[in-house]
Amino acid sequence: MQNQTKKFFLYARKSTDEAEKQVLSIEAQLTEVREFAQKENISIVREFIETKSAKKPGRDIFEQMISGIEKGEAMGILAWHPDRLARNAVDAGKIINLLDTGKLEMLKFPTFWFDKTPQGLFMLSIAFGQSKYYIDNLSENIKRGLRQKLRNGVYPGFAPIGYINELRNHTILKDPENWQLVRKLFEEYATGKYTLEQIQKLALSLGLISRRSKNILPLSRIQRMLQNPFYYGLFQFKNEIYEGIHEPIISKQLFEEVQRVMAARGKPRKEKPHYGFGFLGIFKCGECGRSITAEQHIKKSGLVFRHYRCTKKNTDCTQKYVNEKDLHLQINDIFQKVALPKDWLAPILTKLNAEEKEASQTSRTFAQNVEKEISEIENKVSRLLDMRLENTISLSEYKEKKEKLLNQKADLKQKLIDFGRKGNYWLEPMRNFILSAHKANFLFNSENLEEKRSFLQKIGSNWILQNKNASFQPQKEWALALSKSQFSVWSG
Repeated sequence: MQNQTKKFFLYARKSTDEAEKQVLSIEAQLTEVREFAQKENISIVREFIETKSAKKPGRDIFEQMISGIEKGEAMGILAWHPDRLARNAVDAGKIINLLDTGKLEMLKFPTFWFDKTPQGLFMLSIAFGQSKYYIDNLSENIKRGLRQKLRNGVYPGFAPIGYINELRNHTILKDPENWQLVRKLFEEYATGKYTLEQIQKLALSLGLISRRSKNILPLSRIQRMLQNPFYYGLFQFKNEIYEGIHEPIISKQLFEEVQRVMAARGKPRKEKPHYGFGFLGIFKCGECGRSITAEQHIKKSGLVFRHYRCTKKNTDCTQKYVNEKDLHLQINDIFQKVALPKDWLAPILTKLNAEEKEASQTSRTFAQNVEKEISEIENKVSRLLDMRLENTISLSEYKEKKEKLLNQKADLKQKLIDFGRKGNYWLEPMRNFILSAHKANFLFNSENLEEKRSFLQKIGSNWILQNKNASFQPQKEWALALSKSQFSVWSG
């Protein structure tokens, strides 16, 4: 009865750590401790529930509870076991110090005896010490297992795209669905004809997407993939290279060629000073196909003349120079033509968001229906086997029907895979395209030549200067933007 007027805090904790797998869930801890409190006539004034690991100090909820004890809001703590309170020396020390100073009068556990006596404090210290020893020992065992895994040539992490983790044997295998697609990306990039952005688009067109987000692979992911030695049989872990036992997707020669191409693209070319000419290297001469260069001349009067012209290297090209200001006006005109009208942005994004929501629901419904059909076929195969065992159908009939059902199942699985690849992956590229088209509204007044140059390269190729006029071959989506007809459907 003496506990009835005394205030207790209840503390429950369970993290996602490996060490916590066998621990009761938080709900189970709460049930056990509440029942214990009722049996012991203990009054619970507040419950503290935590999901953070106790391996290291710094648990927010735990600190709030300790603060409450120091303020005198409660005189005791209820928990399922001492290891719920502390698995490190710092937090264990806080509990023991509160007991020593009298700010904490009592600890109660359904699974552990504690009394505030020298013997009780000794047993509590042992319990806290065992918890810390378990954590330290588990950590060392994990590190030892990791070192052995590395020595065995097994990468200790998620398999990179093109591979899958084989959980039963704890190894890494080639992903039968997309390892050839990954090799295709390496082969194409090694030709030197593709930028990382183009490889990204190629990956999307091949159905190679992020396994987690189901979206287009980010450029950074594409670059890391092309630089990852894992694909030719080695892997890096904590800045150290190991020989893997997994099957390579590409040869070392192909990998090295990819690295040469990437290094060449990243290496700045030695060029003459370009005096701030923003569009060097983009245009070709429409008459002879030679490169377009740029020049700056300062007259004795101080007037500055800046223009672009054909290099006319080894040709009799008749093209004349184009004044820089005139070219800038033409480029600004292109920006205005491809720019999405400002008042179209909001309705288009609203409709894209609605499409995404609807597509997501459709995807779930489709997948559920196909999986239901697959389950029904599996049941039919099972019943078919029962019929054969009962001798109600012949062996030939059994084989024929089984083959038919398994083919149907394979078709359904392929349908599920195909739908997953197509799905709504167009939405994110479309959203990015819309935002880029909207951005064009602000480019023709911008003085950022690098940004303008990047935008030109994004919207088209085969940029030509001929008869002082700029022209280009727009990418498919930007050809639609030039017509504006595609957007009118979205804007309502």
